Amino acid sequence: MKKLIAQIAKFGVVGIIAAVIDFGVLNLLVALFHMNATVASTISFVVSLVFNYLASMKYVFVHRKDMARWMEVVIFIFSAIVGLLINDWIIWMSTTVILPAGSVPGDTTYAVFTNGGKIVATVVVAIWNFVIRKWLLDAQENGEAKQGSFSHKLGEWSLKFGK
Repeated sequence: MKKLIAQIAKFGVVGIIAAVIDFGVLNLLVALFHMNATVASTISFVVSLVFNYLASMKYVFVHRKDMARWMEVVIFIFSAIVGLLINDWIIWMSTTVILPAGSVPGDTTYAVFTNGGKIVATVVVAIWNFVIRKWLLDAQENGEAKQGSFSHKLGEWSLKFGK
């Protein structure tokens, strides 16, 4: 249990730094360049994702001996694409469906709805990312996933096709 709590704490620190990057780039693009929030959020998400991947694989999740690195990348990209779709849907909803009529990129109301949506999206995507990565990427004590689990079978399969 202590190990899980420590891992969640590390995931949180990495996530907070990634969120600062994400919100910073998003607000720069929306406020300074008057960019559409969904487009700006996609760009900011991808920028923060690069940091998140490098930091998560170094500090949060343990590389498994029973999984090829290329499969780790595929799983990370898959989880990122799903996370991006969730993120963009929530931002789109907050700035297109919920946003009061007449608000446009660059005004205060648009920024408030953009950031409100981004807060919701960040929480939802963080939960998604932790669960999927914990299930498919994280190693147990012996450096492998639990024998017979889907994650272990996926890892063993990936090793057949190269490290």
